Amino acid sequence: MKRGAPRGEVRIIGGAWRSRRLIFPVSEGLRPTPDRVRETVFNWLAPYLPGATCLDLFAGSGAFGFEALSRAAARAVLVEKRQEAVAALRLNREQLKAEHADIVHADAMEFLRGPAAAFDVVFLDPPYASGLLSPCIELLEARGWLTSGALVYLETPKGVAPPLSETWQLARSKTAGQVGYHLARRT
Repeated sequence: MKRGAPRGEVRIIGGAWRSRRLIFPVSEGLRPTPDRVRETVFNWLAPYLPGATCLDLFAGSGAFGFEALSRAAARAVLVEKRQEAVAALRLNREQLKAEHADIVHADAMEFLRGPAAAFDVVFLDPPYASGLLSPCIELLEARGWLTSGALVYLETPKGVAPPLSETWQLARSKTAGQVGYHLARRT
């Protein structure tokens, strides 16, 4: 991150790095998921995270990927296209000594078109106005990015139903403020 540039902070809610702060550049379109939403999501995921492999597309602040690692996930790949955000992710990884965090500087759609590796948990939270949720879901399913029982977190504006693949079942769904958040399971 550039010196003197506006920055935001989010905290890790639980696990080994509980209460540690992550810094990120303040920029248009980057909207970290509120703490109470992340807390609920990670309560949902608690039985599945130990030893899991996680993919955090549109990583932004990295809150999902680093939180998963804090709660005993084996590996997290954080994909982000904005250089300033990637620099902050790398700095956060260094400060946390998060050896199992892979930071990938790439466009999420291009990343998903590349060589696939199957993940147990995927965090899918693109900018709301981007229209990328459905195309990402199609690529995740078609290109082999998901294990057989994978869990996929989806975030949408309140009142917007999450698009689901034919092989996914909605396991949990809630709203908080203007955010709809959902957990789907691949069946």
